[in-house]
Amino acid sequence: MVSSFKPRRLVIRKSKIVYKSSNIHPLARFVTEEAVCLKFNLKFEDIYVVECWEHIVYVHGKAVSKFVSYADFPPVIGVAPPTASEMAKWCMRWLKKHDFANRKQAPRWWAQFYAIQFNQSICEKFLFEWGKLINLIKFAFNQETLQDLRNCYRYNKQLLVVD
Repeated sequence: MVSSFKPRRLVIRKSKIVYKSSNIHPLARFVTEEAVCLKFNLKFEDIYVVECWEHIVYVHGKAVSKFVSYADFPPVIGVAPPTASEMAKWCMRWLKKHDFANRKQAPRWWAQFYAIQFNQSICEKFLFEWGKLINLIKFAFNQETLQDLRNCYRYNKQLLVVD
């Protein structure tokens, strides 16, 4: 689970997310290029545009042209945390979308997304915020995955203390 994403530095880029509706979906706050890259196995530069429509997200990139649900995106820090009704929407989405064994959990790439966020945290404050978020949505992961994420959190916390 502990990934090899180092250096800890802040990168600022022009957003490829475009809002195409005057009515912004509440879950649009969780749509990120990082999640798009991981979900569709793309590099940032291979994303052409991510269009947020009223009820759906359109992802257009190199070899990708897909409509996806807002419920496919994992929550992030820096915006309002997910509400109980939003968490229920995720659970309903997972029940419909995944195989029987994993039908009550988030897609596997969500755990990878959070491990990357832990690894890229540039200070303890951000790492702590990511940890709080994982604790809030721990229902989304099986025990093994949750333990892997906690181990990744602890590992990165030690790195930040040493730095």
